[in-house]
This record gives sequence, structure tokens and C-alpha cells, in this order.
Amino acid sequence: MKRVLVVAAHPDDEVFGVGGTIARHTRRGDRVAVLILTDGVTARHPVTEPQKEAARCACRVLGVEEVQFADLPDQGLDGLPLIEVIKPITGLVQEFQPQLVYTHHRGDANQDHRTAFAATLVAVRPASGSPVDKVLCYEVLSSTEWGPGFQDWAFSPNVFMDITSTLETKLLAVEAYRHTFQSEVRPFPHPRSPEAVRIHAQHRGLMVGVAAAEAFLLVREIERG
Repeated sequence: MKRVLVVAAHPDDEVFGVGGTIARHTRRGDRVAVLILTDGVTARHPVTEPQKEAARCACRVLGVEEVQFADLPDQGLDGLPLIEVIKPITGLVQEFQPQLVYTHHRGDANQDHRTAFAATLVAVRPASGSPVDKVLCYEVLSSTEWGPGFQDWAFSPNVFMDITSTLETKLLAVEAYRHTFQSEVRPFPHPRSPEAVRIHAQHRGLMVGVAAAEAFLLVREIERG
């Protein structure tokens, strides 16, 4: 059994980015924890509790019971001292002792995603005694593909997870967010529509010869002796 940590800047990033893979882990008996860094409070969406409940519901669909919220300001992570973003990640790494960590990609258009990436890399640095063997960056539709296409910032996946058997579960988790008034689930052809999620998973699958996949960028992997 693996212990797996998913770091998400916002409620729903965990589903859009890693939902099918999370369901794979839980079906195989792995223990998964999700850390959502921001509180979801914006000028348009001033109430947090419905979004938190949607996150809990979506994670239950994926087989996850361990969901934590750091309650940092939405669209404000880059305005905080980085240590304030590192702290909740470090705390959960110490408590949960994950071997595998999923986090955002540094080239995403969303500033909170970029800060989450930077903070995660510090929190899971390969110091003596660290439990983390593997770190993967995931993509979030409407952020990763909208980031700058410069070579050093482009999302160039080199790890693919076959989610053929869990794609429908991922889409059910997306639906859990659709029914909150803060919902960022949009109608097609927006990238955050269920239809686009399915099409993108099929596209990633075609890249590696399976019916549906999620794509990741490997940051580091340690083979223990």
C-alpha cells in the first residue's frame, strides 16, 4: 500500500488534474490524502463552506476520506511569504508520510498553481529522512494549456496513467462540483466542461495507446536500496 498526497491550489484542481489517477490508487488499496491550499473566497464567490463540502463529496466519489484545507487566500498565494504556503504542505508530509506526491506544474497560467508548485518542491525536498520517493506535476485544463509556451515552462508529459477504468468515476467527481453556486464547471466547449475532460483524457490516451489517460511531468524519482 502506498501513501499518496495530492496538493491542490483550489477545490476542483484535484479532480480535473488527478481524478482518474486518484481513483486508480484507492481501488488498489493505496491511502490518498488531498490538501487544498486556498479557501475559494473571491469577489464572485464569498462563501467557502459549500465549496468545501463539494470537495469532500468529490473526493469521496474517488475513494478519498482524508481532505484537508489550508484556508489560504484564493488568487493570493503569490502575495504571501512563500513559507506560509510551505507550512501546511510540510505539516501534512510530516504527519502523513507520503511516498508519492502530485502537485501543480510551474508553467500554469494561474498564479496560485505556480506558487503551489514552488512551495511543494521545498516541502518535499530530498533531505535525509524524507519519505517522498516520487514527485509528479499534473495538468489542469484552462490553466496548464493556457500558460506560456516557452520551452522551459511548457508542460511536456513523460508519465501517463491509464484511466480507462476510472474515467467515468472522474466525471462523477466533476459533477460533484457542478452543483455548487461557486462552480467552475462550465458548458462545452470550455476546457472545464465534462465533455472537454472526456475528450482530453481520450487525447492523452491516444498518445500512449490506451483509451483514456492522465498525463504528468516527473520531477524526481528515488529508487531506494
